[in-house]
Amino acid sequence: MIDTLHLTLGALSGVLVGFTLGLVGGGGSILAVPLMVYLVGVENPHVAIGTAALAVAANAAIGLVQHARAGDVRWPCGLVFASSGVLGALAGSSLGKSVDGQQLLVLFALLMLAVGALMLRSRKAEGDPGVRLGRDNAPRLVAFGLGTGAFSGFFGIGGGFLIVPGLIASTDMMMVNAVGTSLVAVTAFGLATAGSYAASGLIDWGLAGVFIAGGTVGGLIGTRVSHRLAAGGRLKTVFALLIFAVAGYMLFKSGQALAGMTP
Repeated sequence: MIDTLHLTLGALSGVLVGFTLGLVGGGGSILAVPLMVYLVGVENPHVAIGTAALAVAANAAIGLVQHARAGDVRWPCGLVFASSGVLGALAGSSLGKSVDGQQLLVLFALLMLAVGALMLRSRKAEGDPGVRLGRDNAPRLVAFGLGTGAFSGFFGIGGGFLIVPGLIASTDMMMVNAVGTSLVAVTAFGLATAGSYAASGLIDWGLAGVFIAGGTVGGLIGTRVSHRLAAGGRLKTVFALLIFAVAGYMLFKSGQALAGMTP
């Protein structure tokens, strides 16, 4: 049972997730699951995953509106990526529910470390500001979309920490455009994953509501800060460092939990 204190912590967590969604695109979604588990105190990791997926999808949609107004979103690329990724997200979420919750969090953290390292290595690459959907990048968008969607559904997050690198790898778009465009896919992936978990009764609706409310406030602030950090690779550096910090904490906490289960 979630009490008033935990609902308040859920709202504050939503502010942080909304801020990072606006700042670095879907990368903010990597915070949702660990915040649900370790700060708010959701005991069932699968409920935390399902609730986080719903909250992230809603906050991503709000952030998408802000980035679209700023002209950051490359809609054709985002829609191709998202539509192919939804299929992968549905398959991945079905598989993820059959895996032990603590093991899932450990795998999630290890994947985050690998992606963070790749982003840090490419932080000086500015990208192409005039990216358009074409025959050269459409197959790559579909392939990266399917793969990213599968990981997104499996780990129960919006998948933006994979979507942003996936968009850059498949189209060479600028980081600020990848941030805005990623929210198209984050919204779609999150809804697909949340729908699967909702069908299994694995969403805390009250907690999701306060999380979304907090995320609305955070998203408005994060979008503004994103544009100030876009030049010189600073946004990529922030993205990578955020991933490293959260992954390290998740490995520490999961290690404690698994050690406690050892006879």
